[in-house]
Amino acid sequence: MSHVIMGVWPLAGITSGAVEPETARATIDAAIDAGIDTFDTAYSYGYQGEAELRLGEVLRRRRSAAKPLQVIGKVGQRWTADRQRYTDGSPQQLTRDAEESLRRLGIERFDCLLLHAVDAKVDLRRSAEAIDALRRRGLADRIGISNANSEELQRFAGQVSCSAIQCPLNLLQQHTLESLLPTARRVGAGGYVYWTLMKGLLAGRISRDQTFEPGDSRPGYEIFQGEKRRRAHDVVDGLEAIAADADTTVARLAIGWALAQPGVVGALVGAKSPEQIRENAAARPLDQSLLQRIARLAG
Repeated sequence: MSHVIMGVWPLAGITSGAVEPETARATIDAAIDAGIDTFDTAYSYGYQGEAELRLGEVLRRRRSAAKPLQVIGKVGQRWTADRQRYTDGSPQQLTRDAEESLRRLGIERFDCLLLHAVDAKVDLRRSAEAIDALRRRGLADRIGISNANSEELQRFAGQVSCSAIQCPLNLLQQHTLESLLPTARRVGAGGYVYWTLMKGLLAGRISRDQTFEPGDSRPGYEIFQGEKRRRAHDVVDGLEAIAADADTTVARLAIGWALAQPGVVGALVGAKSPEQIRENAAARPLDQSLLQRIARLAG
């Protein structure tokens, strides 16, 4: 069954406000206590790997044979000295970054390791082979790719065994249902979807007139602007009515909708507090009656 995965990107404190280390650790602990057993991270989640370091601190305390916890990692993106993120899919860098991520996390291998993004300067076959070499070394059980289109996914899967793809999917942005996720099913890759709450917009707690603190990246996204934002709030208003009828929350509806889509095996959700992750962890794939109501709302 598809399931909720905690993505630790918000704990890096880069795009939506700082998170104190104590709060980050408490949020990860709360996720585990709520039944989440898989965490998604990346080498670039923090200018100095802050999100991975916080996750690693908790894993050292909580990971055991009795309570196995899985980690999905990504390599291929990093930061310049002046804090600009860039893509580097060269085999040497992918290898170094994977090894460093494992040290930060305090684990021996990733349960799944993904190429974070396609590097236009590097032949995708070379990047794929480098990721597969890490698998053959025993540093990852499975491998895959993130932020790829259908053609890139097919090229990657034609070169190595591809078990997973990460891609965006939410009620407001459904384009990956048209081609990418069907392609993933054809090549045998499970879909791990992010932006299921579209950076909090589909959690039902951002008002129509809410402004954001300086440094918050959300106003730069098209969905947070003009007519698209107005339409998004209309959808959220409709979800609030459905949530009240179903005795659930808007966030759980949005995540549950994503979990119920064909080809989706996991929905990545972020959180910056224990309360947020407890709510998100309770999401389950929606039944057909709820899916039909939401389809009429968001269609």
